[in-house]
Amino acid sequence: ISDSLVVCEVDPELKEKLRKFRFRKETDNAAIVMKVDKDRQMVVLEEEFQNISPDELKSELPERQPRFVVYSYKYVHEDGRVSYPLCFIFSSPVGCKPEQQMMYAGSKNRLVQTAELTKVFEIRTTDDLTEAWLQEKLSFFR
Repeated sequence: ISDSLVVCEVDPELKEKLRKFRFRKETDNAAIVMKVDKDRQMVVLEEEFQNISPDELKSELPERQPRFVVYSYKYVHEDGRVSYPLCFIFSSPVGCKPEQQMMYAGSKNRLVQTAELTKVFEIRTTDDLTEAWLQEKLSFFR
């Protein structure tokens, strides 16, 4: 199977955008939504959002197509500390075309490495993307 797995390159402009996003100073939630450009076999920027809640983000994701999201989230710890973890969310809804599914699955690790992210989550339906879900996932990282 691995021979047929298409690994897409990351668009150089997107790499630069991700690098800048890592070091952003703003304290609101923000997201970069990325998609695979099938013809160029490249992961490209689809849209950027400032000040967007998990619920708003959920409504921006297509229900039948995979997407990659890098999400800067204001997280308040139980002890009151605030951090701004960068989360990588792979939205891979049930019912996508298998070919599409494979292109995204094959490109995910390259993108995660490029963006240097450690908090990597996957959702199988956009309905999963809620504040409660995200907080539960982040609670494993101290």
